[in-house]
Amino acid sequence: MSGICGLFNRNGGPGSAESVSAMLCALRHRGPDANAVWHGGAAALGHCMLHTTPESLYERLPMAEPTSGHVITADARIDNREELTAKLGPTAHIRQTDSELILAAYDRWGEECPEHLVGDFAFAIWDARRQMVFCACDPMGVKSLYYYLTGGLFLFASEVKALLASPEVPRRLNEMRVAEYLATLFEDRSGTFYKDILRLPGAHTLTVGRYRLHSHRYWALDPRRELRLGSDDEYVEAFRDLFTETVRCRTRSAFPVGAALSGGLDSSSVACTARNVKAGQSSPLHTFSLVFPGLPDQDKRLIDERPQIQAVLATGGFDAHFVEADRLSPMWQVERMHFHLDHANYAPNLYLHWAMYDAASAHGVRVFLDGFDGDSTVSHGFERLRELAQTLHWRTLWHEIGMLAQNHLAGIRPRRILKHYCLKPLTPRWLTLLWLMRRGRFREALSQNIFLSPDLKRRTGIERRARALIRPQRAWSILRTARQSHYASINQALYSYTLEIADKASSAFQIEARYPFFDRRLIEFCLSLPAEQKLGHGWNRYIQRRAMAGILPAEIQWRPRKGDLSPNFHRRLLDFERARLEQIMLHGSRELDPFVNPNAMRAAFHEYEKNHARSQGESIQIFAAVNLALWLRSAGFSS
Repeated sequence: MSGICGLFNRNGGPGSAESVSAMLCALRHRGPDANAVWHGGAAALGHCMLHTTPESLYERLPMAEPTSGHVITADARIDNREELTAKLGPTAHIRQTDSELILAAYDRWGEECPEHLVGDFAFAIWDARRQMVFCACDPMGVKSLYYYLTGGLFLFASEVKALLASPEVPRRLNEMRVAEYLATLFEDRSGTFYKDILRLPGAHTLTVGRYRLHSHRYWALDPRRELRLGSDDEYVEAFRDLFTETVRCRTRSAFPVGAALSGGLDSSSVACTARNVKAGQSSPLHTFSLVFPGLPDQDKRLIDERPQIQAVLATGGFDAHFVEADRLSPMWQVERMHFHLDHANYAPNLYLHWAMYDAASAHGVRVFLDGFDGDSTVSHGFERLRELAQTLHWRTLWHEIGMLAQNHLAGIRPRRILKHYCLKPLTPRWLTLLWLMRRGRFREALSQNIFLSPDLKRRTGIERRARALIRPQRAWSILRTARQSHYASINQALYSYTLEIADKASSAFQIEARYPFFDRRLIEFCLSLPAEQKLGHGWNRYIQRRAMAGILPAEIQWRPRKGDLSPNFHRRLLDFERARLEQIMLHGSRELDPFVNPNAMRAAFHEYEKNHARSQGESIQIFAAVNLALWLRSAGFSS
C-alpha cells in the first residue's frame, strides 16, 4: 500500500513539481516511510512509500530507468516474480523490486505488459520518447487509480482527495452518482461523486499522449473454458496447490502479518493456510476476530462464531486478538471514514473491518489477509441444480437435492430446495411482483429506492440509466448454464466498489489488505471447473471443502452455514445513533433536500423504530441516507 500521483501537461509545457507536491501531501497517510517527487519535461510524478515486502525496503520511487529514460511510480505487489524473471531473461533478476520488474516488462512488451503481471497494482509510466503516460490497474481493481483529463492536462492519483488538492481540478458534485447511491446502483465502475473525476476500472489500461487517448481492457474471464482432469483427486490437488500459492504470495512481508478470522470457511482457509506457509518463521500469524458478548441470546445464536474461531485457534500457530464489535456504533468514526473514502459510505459493515484494521495497526501489522469473497470465486454451485433440471437429468437432480437435505441444507425439505433453486429462478419477473403485491408487500414490489425524490429522478434519468446498466446482466439469465451464472456472479461491479472502499479504509491505518480469493489465477481456475466440483454429494463449494482436509478442523471444513452480522447492525444503529438519525430523518437536512423524498424518509424511520431488531431493509436505507447527508456536509456540498 503506497500512494501515487502525477501530471502530464499535454500542451508541452513543463510539468509542475509544485502541483504534484500538493497532491502528495494529501496522500501522506498512505505512505509514511518515504516520499519524493520527480519532474522532467512535460511530466511530474509523486510517490509516498509504505514498506511491506522485503524488496520494498530498497525501493526508491519515482524511479527513472537510465537506459530507456522511462519513469515509474507504482503502488504494486507483483506475485509472479519468478515466472516474470524467466520471461524477461538475463536482464532481470529475482532480487529486483516490483517496480523494476514492471519497468522491465514495459520495455519488453510495451502497453501489453499488464497481461504478463500477476498481483495487485496501480502504476503509471512516463514515456518521454513517446511523450505519453501509460497507466494500468490490476485485474480485479484491488488497487485504485483516479484521474482528471482535459485537452491540455492529465492528472492521476491513488485517491480523489489528491486530485482535489490541485488547483486545476474543480470540486463539483456528480448528481448522477448521488442518484445511483440512493438507488443502490453500483454498476458504473468508473464514475465518482465528483464531476469529471474518473476511476480507472480493474483490468484496464489508459494511455494519454499529446494527441492520443486510449483505454483498453487487457484481461477478461472466458466463460467457455472448461477444465477436464482425470479424477476428483486431481481437481482437489490442483485447487489446494493453487490456493496455497495465492496465500503464499500474499504473506510476502517484512513486517508482521495479520488475518481476519471469523470461523467461516473462507477466513479459516486463508488463516490456516497462511499459518502453514509461515511455519518456522519467528513470528506467528496474528488473527483478528469479531465477538458480540452483549447481544441478546436470540441474536447470539445467529451471529456468535466463537466456538468455530476457537476450533481454528486450537490448532496452534496463531496470536489471537478479539474485537468486541457490539460495543461499536455502525457509524463509529464516520467523519474520519468519509475523509478517507472521498464519498458517502454505503457499506454497513465497514465499521467492523475498520475496527480490525485499528487493532491490527496497534500490533504492528502492515499486511492484512482477508477471505473476502470466496463465495463468488469458488461458487456455491447451486446453479447446477437448475442446469440439471433444464437438461432433464431428473435422477441426478433428485439425488443431489436429497443429499443437500442431509448435508449442507440439513433440516430443509427436498421439495423446498427444488422450489427455491429450480422453480423460482424460472419464474417471470412480472409474476413475482404480482405475488408480492397480493401479499401486501408493496414497498418490496414497487421499489426499495423510495428515498429518491421525483425531481432527482427527472434531472438524472436514473431509472432509464438503471435499466441500461442492469439489462446486460438479466439477458438470458433464465437459460444460463451453471458456469455462465458463476461468470455473472464474479463479474458483479459490487466487488469493484467494495474493493475500492477497502483500499481507502486499510490505508487509513497504513495497512495493505490482501485477498487470496481475488487472485486472477484462482478465479480462472474455479470458473473453469465442472459444475459437479462446485456442488457435489450434498455440499456447496465442494472442491474447497475437500481441498482443506488436514488444513482445517473438520467442524470448519464441513460447516454448513456462517454467522449473520445483520442483527448487530440493526440493533446498534438505533442504540448508538438514535439522536443523529432522528435529526436527519425526521427533521430534514439541507444537504439532502435536493435529492430525497422527506415523507418517504420519515415513514421508513418510523417503520424501523417499530421493530428495529428485525429490520426488513429500512436500516440500510436509513444508514445510507444519513451517511450521504454527513458526507455532503463535510465535503462542502451544502445547499
